[in-house]
Amino acid sequence: MADRLRDKVTLVTGAGRGIGEAIARAFAAEGAFVWVTDRDTPAGCAVAETIGCDRARFAPLDVRDEAAWEGVMADLMARHGRLDALVNNAGVTGFEDRPVAHDPETATLADWRAVHATNLDGVFLGCRAAIRAMRRTGSGAIINISSRSGLVGIPMAAAYASSKAAIRNHTKTVALYCAAQGLNVRCNSVHPAAVLTPMWEPMLGNGPDRTDRMAALVADTPLRRFGTPEEVAAVCVLLASDEAAYMTGAEISIDGGLLAGTAATPGG
Repeated sequence: MADRLRDKVTLVTGAGRGIGEAIARAFAAEGAFVWVTDRDTPAGCAVAETIGCDRARFAPLDVRDEAAWEGVMADLMARHGRLDALVNNAGVTGFEDRPVAHDPETATLADWRAVHATNLDGVFLGCRAAIRAMRRTGSGAIINISSRSGLVGIPMAAAYASSKAAIRNHTKTVALYCAAQGLNVRCNSVHPAAVLTPMWEPMLGNGPDRTDRMAALVADTPLRRFGTPEEVAAVCVLLASDEAAYMTGAEISIDGGLLAGTAATPGG
């Protein structure tokens, strides 16, 4: 076991699978105690159990629910007396249960609000809860998982892109607020793109053309591959650690070079 997060008390939302699960496991491997939270109780419990009771605890949490945040945080503070790092990872695309139109012209207000309720309201509630908890020690790290979609426009995912862009901006607001309050509470955002998680499964399928579909989806990525949840988790470990003590209000892209431009040969 490494010790970059030795004895830190941490909480990760949406930790039942994908990027959130990878972050929870990486934090525990680096010596942290992790509160694994998710609204999917069986998935969250399974992650916490495999990490081990000495390093993790599961708590059900729907990030849209203000009272649920208050309950989980009260339990955490009663048990540990402090919170050292929070990762606001839980998020939805809006396409999970059914294909719906999310373009700016035909998206429904209900679908728009549903995406923002999880992605943006959840981050607001998480940041607020973390700031209040971290006042006890005067320090901590808040990591908000945004997306490449929060940095560029996504015509067919207007609600998702809007919510992720708002996370980017709110991160900077939180960072400045905490600094102005004299708190050593850092807040940074992470912007993954083309990271292979269960979110991609509907587009990839399990047919014989799966490999071709994967290649097509990452064709515009200079590194020509999907990223992994573990690669995102590694950056989150850095941001939660004391190594990142001078980083706040920053945004880090993990996108295989997508935002750098094109890797095309000149004239090609």
